[in-house]
Amino acid sequence: MAQVLEFKLPDLGEGLTEAEIVRWLVEVGDVVAIDQPVVEVETAKAMVEVPCPYGGVVTARFGEEGSELPVGAPLLTVAVGATDASSASPGDDGAAAEEPSGGSGSGSGSGSGNVLVGYGTGAPAARRRRIRPEWNTAPAAPAAPAVVSAPSRPAPVAVGEVNGRQGPVAVVSPLVRRLARQHEIDLRGLTGSGPDGLILRADVDSAIRQAGEAGAVTEAAARTAAEPVVAAAPTLQVGAAAPATAERIPLRGVRGAVADKLSRSRTEIPDATCWVDADATELMAARAAMNAASGPSGGPKVSVLALLARICTAALARYPELNSTVDTAAREIVRLPGVHLGFAAQTERGLVVPVVRDAHTRNAESIGAEIARLTELARTGKLSPAQLTGGTFTLNNYGVFGVDGSTPIINHPEAAMLGVGRIMPKPWVHKGELAVRQVVQLSLTFDHRVCDGGTAGGFLRYVADCVEQPAVLLRTL
Repeated sequence: MAQVLEFKLPDLGEGLTEAEIVRWLVEVGDVVAIDQPVVEVETAKAMVEVPCPYGGVVTARFGEEGSELPVGAPLLTVAVGATDASSASPGDDGAAAEEPSGGSGSGSGSGSGNVLVGYGTGAPAARRRRIRPEWNTAPAAPAAPAVVSAPSRPAPVAVGEVNGRQGPVAVVSPLVRRLARQHEIDLRGLTGSGPDGLILRADVDSAIRQAGEAGAVTEAAARTAAEPVVAAAPTLQVGAAAPATAERIPLRGVRGAVADKLSRSRTEIPDATCWVDADATELMAARAAMNAASGPSGGPKVSVLALLARICTAALARYPELNSTVDTAAREIVRLPGVHLGFAAQTERGLVVPVVRDAHTRNAESIGAEIARLTELARTGKLSPAQLTGGTFTLNNYGVFGVDGSTPIINHPEAAMLGVGRIMPKPWVHKGELAVRQVVQLSLTFDHRVCDGGTAGGFLRYVADCVEQPAVLLRTL
């Protein structure tokens, strides 16, 4: 007889508490192997495929594509030991084993240790009979043998009258409960849109919007009653267009994470920006010479971004104050021993900042190869959370958008960011004569707590000198 096991959304690491379902990779009734990816989810850090630690027949899925699930919420159930969909009979649901997050769920090797954070191979879990919640006591409609009714939800948190009858409130996520408390939303009056009437975050968000609209209408009515009537309201003409409704876009996933980080940076960091124009003609000539020397098949080309990254590591060696962070609790400036260089990359999912580890130990060619590798992963949405965190300094090349200058916002908790505009021909005084040169604007935003303007200016001037005279870097190569 097949054993139905429940697979919950695992802890994806980096302190993430929820994920959005992007695409299901399996259907109910499909046979899955151990460690086979079953769903693609998007977190605030990256898009990842989640592997299932069980092998068997998929009997139920939880959550539609585009919905958010908290960590620990059920993802799907698998009938372990079934060779096809007909082996997973509905009668197995009453005695299905509820799998704890630390176990494999089967003593016969049906579980896997190769899963995400929070899951691993352990002792077999004891089979426990599931008690159906009171809010789902209505008899289920007849179903095909291939379908097993959904496993029970975690213990509800409150009891009250729901839709005219007594029963527990169907809420799984503590985030949903906290959001409801903050906005004084009575969960007992909501009808959940999730499986078995589960109240999701979207349901609470909808109730908050409705409460806000109702409050606005009440306030407007009270204000109208208090004010004297000046003129009659205009009559809506037949066929006239209805007022347009503003589009609301949820701040979640990558966009939500970027919004939180930028807001925190502006709130906590007293930043200042300095900038300078530099003649990049010699830098472009040096790059052309490097790529010509490698020959048609001599390896990857050296990019301008790689050269600028190498210049940054040399500048940070001279001005280590900018490769630091501030410990606000201890009131200390922490100077970091190595340079983990982040670079801004615009993708279809939004702005991400991959990190080149130990950039201070790499030459321009090595940095360029790593930037190319991380950029490709960013474009395909396959960057891991570890590849998006831990940076100590960020390089932002906004010149690719045809922009000359900008004032970068520091990537919290770093202490500085260097912005690079487009390199374009401009009139420039060169050797006492007016000439057309390749000019670029460099801007440095820095945390004024870690250094004064003299240090920041010295750093930026050194970067500009290396751009104008790349031979300056020969001392540190």
